[in-house]
Amino acid sequence: MNELTMKPIARIRTAFPEKFGVPRQSALGRHQSGMIIFEPEFRKEGILKGITAFSHLWILWGFEHEGTWHPQIRPPKLGASEKRGVFATRSPLRPNPVALSAVKLEEVRHDPEYGEILTVSGIDMTDNTVIYDIKPYIPAYDSIPDARDDYTQLTNSDPLTVLFETDPGIPAEEQKALREILSLDPRPGYHHDPGRIYGLAWNGYNVRFFISGGCVHVTGIEKAVSD
Repeated sequence: MNELTMKPIARIRTAFPEKFGVPRQSALGRHQSGMIIFEPEFRKEGILKGITAFSHLWILWGFEHEGTWHPQIRPPKLGASEKRGVFATRSPLRPNPVALSAVKLEEVRHDPEYGEILTVSGIDMTDNTVIYDIKPYIPAYDSIPDARDDYTQLTNSDPLTVLFETDPGIPAEEQKALREILSLDPRPGYHHDPGRIYGLAWNGYNVRFFISGGCVHVTGIEKAVSD
């Protein structure tokens, strides 16, 4: 049996210290950005030459191990009530904990300490996630206009309205990004507890909110205290 050993080429810094609140797919988090910092071995001159010819990139990255994989799982977006085959889902509970995301390339810049850094948006990764490979997204090859998908017709829903109960006290751009995350309803699909207060760690803030009547009510935003 052939086995493949992969080494991290980079890590991504994002606003999400934990899984709760991370967009379920990269396309849902268009206003969520991250910085890709290469491992020392890959801080080579010319390694990114030509990358700015592309607006989007494919990122191959690694899930944290979250348990034993099973042939069938219960997707949270189906309320965890219906089983699907693991290879018919994007569940992180897989034989190999790898994921693929299409992200938008926002900037390439040189850092005196870390070399070339990529800023990307549309991320669905927690902070410090391992990246195994980066490839250009090529619309002529990677987009299939007549592809069929019956699954998301069952799981898609309109974004929730986000209401700040008090002055959020954060810059407008951060408010926009926070609204995006909360409007996607970060709760597990089987949670339907009106009035229950949830806590979201995001971008150095602790955000408290509850969901009721199709609205997200933000009751508090506080700066997180560093350990």
